[in-house]
Amino acid sequence: MKRQILTLAALFIGLAATAQTLPGVSAQTNIPAKQYPCVDEQGRATFQVVAPTANEVLVDICNTKYPMTKNDQGVWEVTTDPLVVGFHYYALNVDGVRVNDPFSETFYGCSQQTSGIEIPEKPEVAAYYTYDKNIPHGQVRECQYWSEIEGRVRRCYVYTPAEYETSGKSYPVLYLQHGMGEDERGWHQQGKMANILDNQIASGKAVPMIVVMDYGNCGYGFGDIPGESFESFGASFYPILLGEIIPFIEKTFRVKTDRESRAMAGLSWGGHQTFDVALGNLDKFAYIGTFSGAIFMMPGTDMKTLYDGVFADASSFNKKVKVLFMGMGSEENFGADTFCKSLSEIGINNTYFESPGTAHEWLTWRRCLNAFIPLIFR
Repeated sequence: MKRQILTLAALFIGLAATAQTLPGVSAQTNIPAKQYPCVDEQGRATFQVVAPTANEVLVDICNTKYPMTKNDQGVWEVTTDPLVVGFHYYALNVDGVRVNDPFSETFYGCSQQTSGIEIPEKPEVAAYYTYDKNIPHGQVRECQYWSEIEGRVRRCYVYTPAEYETSGKSYPVLYLQHGMGEDERGWHQQGKMANILDNQIASGKAVPMIVVMDYGNCGYGFGDIPGESFESFGASFYPILLGEIIPFIEKTFRVKTDRESRAMAGLSWGGHQTFDVALGNLDKFAYIGTFSGAIFMMPGTDMKTLYDGVFADASSFNKKVKVLFMGMGSEENFGADTFCKSLSEIGINNTYFESPGTAHEWLTWRRCLNAFIPLIFR
């Protein structure tokens, strides 16, 4: 009973502590009615944690650690340095134990459920991924299907455009993949893809399309499974996509089934998977995109030998692939610029996009998606 009274007392202390004037605006990633963390105009985040018996509490934001200070009520607090705009994974460290912030929404990333915080951009800059109440909105459906290959139920998220329910038309399909240590929820939650699609379609910049987001069998770090090779990491997804996911989508939704109505794109390791699948199946995909794609090319590599020689005949490739898009952030070193330049030198048509001031992060990938979708299915 005594322990329960102390716990309740700590809770009320926490509630009282958050009743003060906030040093900023509550983060949009907070759970309902919680004021902390909050973000000020300089992009600094202030965190509070009620842990009266703890000896040390830190906030760890993408491996940058901020020690917190405890007041006489047992409330720990810290204000960070200015953070770059966009979405950040973070966690608390309480006496050496990593825990999620109970006042934040959690997201699947970094191979685990973890807290997340959005550092807002200026409204006019963020408009392309912000919900607009003045336009029609599509739906994102959670779908389950049985995989004979894996012998289990799998899940995908499917975006349908606003007109889908009433148009009676069939639509082209984009298969959109997450990266290593993430899953099928990433593009919908962290990536804000539905808002991006809604805004682009409503403006007439993108054609109405269906977007499928499925688990790429790479939701953990490479090396977590003993003996798994670099070549096999995530490769078990390929026959599932081709043999089960695509047939499920074509059976369940009104979609066009010709190759000119099918695209594939992915971020990071999802970009690696996209090149493996799409370049090896040009009879099925006419539009290909990688965002910070994990595409590896050793210096001196003959481009015409890559991916079983798919780039050897530039004229043939250019007739089949309507768009080959590669994008990355200006602050990362994933080599998309070099790869695109090498492709151009052998006559392969391609589009390179660079997100200014961003690294290997969701803001880069939102911008890449926003640049990619107006190009496809034209």
